[in-house]
Amino acid sequence: SLDVHYLLSHQKLTAENHIFIDQLTFGDKVESPHAVNLPIRLAVAILKNAQGQIDLHLPVSGSLSDPQFSVGGIILRLVWNIITKGVTAPFALIGNMFGGGGEELSFVDFDYGRATLTPAAETKLKTLTTAMINRPALKLEISARVDPVRDLDGLRKVSVERKVKAQKFKELARQNTAPASIDDVQIKKDEYARYLKAAYSAETFPKPRNFIGLAKDLPVPEMEALMLKYTRITDDDLRDLANRRAQVVRDRILASGQVSPDRVFIIASKIAPADEKSKGSSSRVDFSLR
Repeated sequence: SLDVHYLLSHQKLTAENHIFIDQLTFGDKVESPHAVNLPIRLAVAILKNAQGQIDLHLPVSGSLSDPQFSVGGIILRLVWNIITKGVTAPFALIGNMFGGGGEELSFVDFDYGRATLTPAAETKLKTLTTAMINRPALKLEISARVDPVRDLDGLRKVSVERKVKAQKFKELARQNTAPASIDDVQIKKDEYARYLKAAYSAETFPKPRNFIGLAKDLPVPEMEALMLKYTRITDDDLRDLANRRAQVVRDRILASGQVSPDRVFIIASKIAPADEKSKGSSSRVDFSLR
């Protein structure tokens, strides 16, 4: 259906075009030399709401004295632009529809060495989940990426951090006040040096000795540096980090209870820095729609 409101004054036209398409479906594919080779079904899946409806508002304005001005041509061009954007920049279109960050919805960043969602990532996933709920024909592919250098260093730091927390966790466990996991342990600034020293003492790597052969007491930076130096991180650890990132993103989307598991897929991860042209960091999860 088409609902139009046109105002014509002094050869100037201002028009509102409300196009409503209910239950649009496709027939069999027909070969044609004039056919456009674009994934139109994806664009329609983005435009069609949970009730199977496409609701478009297309404003048009211009001068009737302009020989190039054509209302019908402008409307067709607007519709075509929307379809093209749905195909070439689907996350930008979703961002415009649901109040997200445009093309930035195509990925979420992670802190190096971690698989914990940041507040910014949580916000993006909330918008993306809303889009998935309201566009039931869409399916989402998740591909995690890790940086072979920065994430490796990040995993070393996280490993040392967890060893320090483990010392406090053991102490809390003896007092029957331990949290659910080591990652939930909070280390205060004034107690960090004590638990770091305990973690350092538990390490078996070669340590600086004094003249009688006992391990030297070292400042905090030196203990941290030695623990980082002897922390071994492998490609398997990087792949595991990528897998955990992909899984935590999928779990967050499915946690809404309104997106079925058969619409969210985890595909192969990458151990590689980000492309120069890509936005965001090289420590991230990328999305694609189909």
